[in-house]
Amino acid sequence: MFKFLSFKLWLALSTLGLLAACAQPVKHVDYTAFKSSRPRSILVLPPENETADVTATNSMLSQMTLPLAESGYYVVPVAVMDETFKQNGLTMAAEIQATSPAKLREIFGADAALYSKVTQYGTVYHLIDSATVVTASAKLIDLKTGDVLWEGRASASSNEGNSNSGGGLIAMLVTAAIKQIANSLTDKSHDIAGVTSYRLLHAGPPNGLLYGPRSPKYGTD
Repeated sequence: MFKFLSFKLWLALSTLGLLAACAQPVKHVDYTAFKSSRPRSILVLPPENETADVTATNSMLSQMTLPLAESGYYVVPVAVMDETFKQNGLTMAAEIQATSPAKLREIFGADAALYSKVTQYGTVYHLIDSATVVTASAKLIDLKTGDVLWEGRASASSNEGNSNSGGGLIAMLVTAAIKQIANSLTDKSHDIAGVTSYRLLHAGPPNGLLYGPRSPKYGTD
């Protein structure tokens, strides 16, 4: 009996050890370059779109300036940025992001630029459920030095907090189909993109941007 219990205890401890070894540690951002640079103004560049939805870039871009402004930064107006690039023959996000940091600083006078990409955008239908998901990543580049000041990634889903328990398989299938149609008709992706933008670009711990000079929390981080 003692040997059997010892074996079960060993097995449990071994399993916990394996799970601990497989668990990914929380990645903490290195703010050294950010604190040294302390940008006051940010130029938001159009996100690259790696999804099949052609509206992803504009949908995200239209909602990325607000969390930055609320975090205490002056943000170059999107309309000014867009028109300036159009006047210079640049309309694609990849081409715009290929512009050198020095040139961007010369044209817009901003301290830093936000480079981003959308990797998931839209409603995905599964066998017994559907969800609208938007995932994006971004990095903040110092336009004086070209250094990376910060990097982040965020995602949001329309199914967060929902439960599919109860109702049976047929009811779940019908619910999933109705959700997909409703999400497509109401452009749910745009709403979810707003949540993703906020999660990605708000300031504060543990891995968000540092607060900008227009925020009352400036310098406290």
